[in-house]
Amino acid sequence: MDTILDKQWLDNNLKKLPRWQQEVYTSFSSMLTHRNTYPCVPARVGFLANELRFRFLGDPRETITAENLATTLKTYGEISRDTGKYASLAIFFHTPEEMVSAYNVEDYREVFWKLINEVTIYDETEWPSNIPEDPHHHKWEFCFDGEPFFAFCATPAHKRRKSRYQPCFFIAFQPRWVFEEMNGNTPFGQKIKKAIRHRLAAYDEVAPHPDLNWYGEANNHEWKQYFLSDEQDSPTTCPFTRVKNTFSSLLK
Repeated sequence: MDTILDKQWLDNNLKKLPRWQQEVYTSFSSMLTHRNTYPCVPARVGFLANELRFRFLGDPRETITAENLATTLKTYGEISRDTGKYASLAIFFHTPEEMVSAYNVEDYREVFWKLINEVTIYDETEWPSNIPEDPHHHKWEFCFDGEPFFAFCATPAHKRRKSRYQPCFFIAFQPRWVFEEMNGNTPFGQKIKKAIRHRLAAYDEVAPHPDLNWYGEANNHEWKQYFLSDEQDSPTTCPFTRVKNTFSSLLK
C-alpha cells in the first residue's frame, strides 16, 4: 500500500494487502498486545489508541526505497502532531528471503546507516539551527525536513535482544516533540524509564543496553540507540553522513 496508514484501516482491510505485509503487521500487532509485556510502554499505548502510523516500503537496499522513505518522512512530519501525543511512524520494509537467511545483525546495521544517509539526499530543508550537526554531540538527533526524529531499528537477525526483533527490516521514527514531557527531568519520564527498564530485563535475554540514556544528557549519544547490537557492545564512530544540498541539483 503506497500511503501512510493507521491501525483502524489496517485492522479492517489487512487481507487486501500482499501476504508479506499481512504477516509483518500481524506479528507487530501481536507483539504489542500480547499480555502487556512489550517493554516500550508508550509504543503500546500509542498503538492501542490508534496514534501510530504505518507504511510499507520496498527492499531497504534499493535507491528508490530511500527516495520513498524521504517522501514518507516529509509527509509524516506535516501530520504527526495531529495523530496523538504518542505519535510514531512504523515502517516495514520488504526483506527478501536472501536477507533473512543470510544477514547477521552487523549486516543489517550497514543497511540501516546506508539507508539513513541516502535519505538525506532528498532533504530540501536546512538542518535545524538548534540541533548540532555532529552526531557525537550529546544533543544531536537525526533530522529530516527540519523535524528531529528518534529512529528505532529492528531486524530478523536480533535473537537475544528480542525487543529489537522483527520478521522484516523495520524502522520506527518518533518525533522529538513526543519526549517534551517524557524525559529524565520529569516525574513522568522517570516513571516511564523505570517501567521500560524493568520490562526489558524480563523481555530480553540480555541486560538493557548501556547506551540507553535520555536525550540531552552529557553521556548520551542518540545514534548509538538507533541500532543496538544483540550483545552489549557498540561502535565508537557514527556512520551517519549527511549529503548536503544535493536535491535541487538532481532536479536540473
